[in-house]
Amino acid sequence: MTIKKPKLIMIDLDGTLVDSVPDLTFCVDGMMEQIGREPWGEARVRDWVGNGVERLVKRALTGQLDGEPDEVGFERAYPLFVELYDRHNGERSRLYPGVSEGLDYLDSAGYTIGCITNKAARFTLPLLEALGVYDRFAIVISGDTLPRKKPDPLPLLHAAEHFDTPPETCLMLGDSVSDVKAARAAGFQIICVSYGYNHGNDIQDAKPDAVIDSFVELKGIL
Repeated sequence: MTIKKPKLIMIDLDGTLVDSVPDLTFCVDGMMEQIGREPWGEARVRDWVGNGVERLVKRALTGQLDGEPDEVGFERAYPLFVELYDRHNGERSRLYPGVSEGLDYLDSAGYTIGCITNKAARFTLPLLEALGVYDRFAIVISGDTLPRKKPDPLPLLHAAEHFDTPPETCLMLGDSVSDVKAARAAGFQIICVSYGYNHGNDIQDAKPDAVIDSFVELKGIL
């Protein structure tokens, strides 16, 4: 399908703009060591990210995507992770190759762009600042900005309403099934990157409108 030129582009954070797995792995493994358990390492953590910090901690405790740890164990481990992430967020994370050039293009072409993530604001804003891209966005919607987060359409609809832009003239850039579901429910077009965090599944299977390997390709598509 061809992409209609959008008036607003909302861009996911982890797995789309930023590879945050090195930071998250450092903090998950530090948490595991503090509770007397073996660290998982980056390859395992890479399959678990993308649904917020709370779910990541639950996955680390159970070793499963949808596992539920016992409440006492979670309540002990979660604050340890949060403390580590508060201290180390942004130290090892990096923008993906092509992101800076893609953002430069969107800026020069006059697009309104926002950042949309399920990560809590206390982690989102410092990460954007640390990577030098906070000022690129006309709006930042974090996981705790609104009562519901992706895959619920509310954050995307909120952004469209904020800029008085009909959803059908908006575009989401993401990396996961959650992003595709949110975009479809909101009536946004959706482009996904091929390199992000989708729990090891091919993002093509979620049937976004287009898949790109780099933000550099946006110029040709838009």
